Amino acid sequence: MKFISTRGQDKVDSASMAIVKGLASDGGLFVPQTFPNAFSDIDKILNMDYAECASHIIGKFLDEFDKEGLLTACKNAYAKFEEEIPAPIVKLDEGYFVMELFRGPTLAFKDIALTLLPYLLRQSADNVGVLEEILILVATSGDTGKAALAGFADQKGIKINVFYPSEGVSDMQKLQMCTQEGNNVNVVGVKGNFDDCQTAVKNIFSDEKIQKELKDKGVILSSANSINFGRLVPQIVYYFSAYADLVNSNQIKVGDKVNFTVPTGNFGNILAGYYAKQMGLPIAKLLCASNSNNVLTEFFMTGSYDKNREFFKTVSPSMDILISSNLERLIFEISGRDATLTKERMDSLKKEGKYQLTEAEQEKLDNEYFASFADEEECFSVLADVFEEYGYLIDTHTAVAIKCFNDYLSFTGDQTPNVIVSTASPYKFPQSVLKAITGKNVSDAFKASNMLNLESAMPIPEQITELQSKTKRFTQVIDKKEAFESVKKFISK
Repeated sequence: MKFISTRGQDKVDSASMAIVKGLASDGGLFVPQTFPNAFSDIDKILNMDYAECASHIIGKFLDEFDKEGLLTACKNAYAKFEEEIPAPIVKLDEGYFVMELFRGPTLAFKDIALTLLPYLLRQSADNVGVLEEILILVATSGDTGKAALAGFADQKGIKINVFYPSEGVSDMQKLQMCTQEGNNVNVVGVKGNFDDCQTAVKNIFSDEKIQKELKDKGVILSSANSINFGRLVPQIVYYFSAYADLVNSNQIKVGDKVNFTVPTGNFGNILAGYYAKQMGLPIAKLLCASNSNNVLTEFFMTGSYDKNREFFKTVSPSMDILISSNLERLIFEISGRDATLTKERMDSLKKEGKYQLTEAEQEKLDNEYFASFADEEECFSVLADVFEEYGYLIDTHTAVAIKCFNDYLSFTGDQTPNVIVSTASPYKFPQSVLKAITGKNVSDAFKASNMLNLESAMPIPEQITELQSKTKRFTQVIDKKEAFESVKKFISK
């Protein structure tokens, strides 16, 4: 399958090349030239386990990959999840479900893609004859960093450098990253927020002089963020998996429509749902949930994207983002795949911090999406209410999603079955979750975890308890302007 850039000046002949490059040479994002239909295979999918479903869906885009090799890779990746079930569905009430995407090695939904991406990237590099060392640059708002580090640790021919906002992640998220083992990994804190990290990474990717300098050193760049299609495509799978689970448990019938409510910041998670819909999955509405950094909510309500606003550090830090990179792929689609217009809008975003949709485009969005947000007080309130009513413990990001779902019900009364996409374990944010359900302020993350365990009887994951005895390997904090210098020091080691 061929892939094209959202900005029109780059095109590659295979998914392998799109995955290796990560970002298009014109600064755009690679998208498939066409979307294959997968729902026509629903009878087969209903009888597949998760790894088989993943291989089937992903293989429709990666048609140059060996089918047996891809299936084996999927089985190996998803064997790392609790009970080898990466995306179980929990029923809270009639027509009201939670999809738990935090059963993987780092307790966040990013594991779904990042346990598989090392294989996709290595195989892609082999497919296109890449001989150079691959340097993966990652900007993270908390969860992507650890999942990428865990996935790529000690992978032959690959190095990975993660940038995170030094004061913009939870204590557990920071510990998970800074204690990461592996001879090929590096973790750097950046003074600023996630957007500063993301901009620094994009600037490195788009600088031809930097690319040449790295090439001369025998290094090429790639990405593990969802700007890389290889990171995005595995996320499409769990929408199909959820639908199949609902059918198999007699909650819905084949052909019935389903809504998904997705907490999102960089827009990759919910975009994967949109792509699943383009592949035939009967999704009625995608509910886009934001926290106090509600740039996406205003975008869907007004058709205007404007990042010129106050930035908030919240208790749902993985969503503390004002520049949602993957939104570019959606803008490209609703514009009728107008690459020139998409480039103009991205240039306007870079220069002026904003752009505007047409009325016709906004009408398209209204048909596909609903958007709402939760402030801190609302997030805590929902988290406590869900625990009290259902005895079910959620993290702060999932609480934001449920607030959005509640708003949608109040606004529309729509009784279409709804799946809340739960993105992280409550134990990644123990102080905030504990405060929500007990009112207690506890500064120490491990003490808060123990108290949370006593309150909820939800076991503390081993991935959390083992952090107490791990050595913190990475403590460097830099200014965003020093990002490339830190990269050069890392690759010269």
